Amino acid sequence: MKATNHLLTHHERRFAADDVIVTKTDLKGHITYANRVFLDLSGLTLETAVGAPHSVIRHPDMPRCVFKLLWDRLQTGREVFGYIVNRASNGDYYWVFAHVTPSCGSDGKVVGYHSNRRLPKRETLDQVIQPLYKDLLAEENRHENRKEGMNRAFDLLMAKLKERGLDYDEFIFSI
Repeated sequence: MKATNHLLTHHERRFAADDVIVTKTDLKGHITYANRVFLDLSGLTLETAVGAPHSVIRHPDMPRCVFKLLWDRLQTGREVFGYIVNRASNGDYYWVFAHVTPSCGSDGKVVGYHSNRRLPKRETLDQVIQPLYKDLLAEENRHENRKEGMNRAFDLLMAKLKERGLDYDEFIFSI
């Protein structure tokens, strides 16, 4: 299933505080497992989800530089936490607080990735994350070259963290 950027309803989907969204992917980010909560929120079926790139739920309001940070960390074997806005198949959106970690085989080599997502705090989204992501998106969109825009927005994110005297993990767990 290919997501389309033009299909946005501006309607937020919500899920229960005790729900956990779970997906697993291969090394290239293609979904190998999705739990019922993920399928219900995303509007995908198991058949359309498995094998699809996880980016099938990427919302256009999600800064690409955050995914750069996520993939940079995962490629070094590190886990990452972050706030993500996703798009359901009908154009609705939903926010998550994600924990993504490498999955290792019996030989210790990374074979894929595992992600658990929970309901984020509304106050954190409204007061910190959404204004930050708006700034990052504006920086990304200032540049004609998409990669350049992503890299400049990443630099902006790092500068904002430096201003606060925090590294990324400290920032995420302080908000």
